[in-house]
Amino acid sequence: MSKKKILAYNILDYEKEFIPQWQAEHPEVQVDFNQVELHDDTVELAKGYDGIDYRQRSKLSDSPELYKKLHEYGIQQLALRSAGVDSCNLKWAKENGLTITNVPSYSPEAVAEMTLTHAMNLLRHIPQFQSRIRKNDYIVTGLRSKEIPQLTVGIIGVGRIGSTVARIFHDLGATVLGNDLKENDDLRDILTYTTKEEIYQKADLITMHVYMSEDNYHMVGKPQFDQMKPTTLFINCSRGPVVDTDALINALEDKQLAGAGLDVIENETQIFNQTFEGQPDIPLKAYTKLKSFDNVFLTPHVAFYTDIAVENMVKQSLDDTLALITGKHTDHEIALG
Repeated sequence: MSKKKILAYNILDYEKEFIPQWQAEHPEVQVDFNQVELHDDTVELAKGYDGIDYRQRSKLSDSPELYKKLHEYGIQQLALRSAGVDSCNLKWAKENGLTITNVPSYSPEAVAEMTLTHAMNLLRHIPQFQSRIRKNDYIVTGLRSKEIPQLTVGIIGVGRIGSTVARIFHDLGATVLGNDLKENDDLRDILTYTTKEEIYQKADLITMHVYMSEDNYHMVGKPQFDQMKPTTLFINCSRGPVVDTDALINALEDKQLAGAGLDVIENETQIFNQTFEGQPDIPLKAYTKLKSFDNVFLTPHVAFYTDIAVENMVKQSLDDTLALITGKHTDHEIALG
């Protein structure tokens, strides 16, 4: 009996080490990989394989043809090495008999730790102090900090990551408010569930932890920023498009917010994982504007980027691929409606 064959698309340098580790544990499977994204012009590379594994932030295709080709090649699944599945058109996948899996919990702790990092940098005015230090200005006036027990922290999206964030801030003494489609009774001892509107109006620090969907597109925009206090700190370590970037920039310019921490941003694939060193500008003008604020803390979509998280993303997605191509099921299958 011939070996099952898996092709992993777009394996990045920091993921490579985990492929041979997984392969050694599964000698009955052949795993090949490349460093290109899965798109219309690369889908033919999937010919001859039983399973496909991929991760990318850009969508697979603007038409159902890619999905049809995968079906024609005998592919019956797509395993994403990420929690987000917005790169895949779930309707076209279903129409072509493709089961979609993700890695929903590669490391909630990693993203929660980054959220705390953003919060502490904003709360202690680190961007502003760094701006002054670069100008040899060592005056501290105007940048006195609050302490976490003084804060009301609002969390939009209290799932695996959001609940981890809630526990951290609760343990540090903050009052925690949460909003989610499904309320978890096990969390009621560390947070109070309430409406988004109450969070926007009352929280000193608001952090986003929702998935990307059509319903969540621009969940936070001008109407929401208008409700926030001018002392509010705002953090997004979830997905870029859940926040209207132009509205955020306007809120910062109009001093409707005290500061913002962003690990993600709309259209981030134009710049993230690329270098523009030595060039006068970058393609994403909004990011250039955000960099000009001394009350904004930025990281380039690296909240997930830890040893544990990357290993889990690679190995779990391969586990799911193997399960599906051998006629089994996995808990990570995405409901396609």
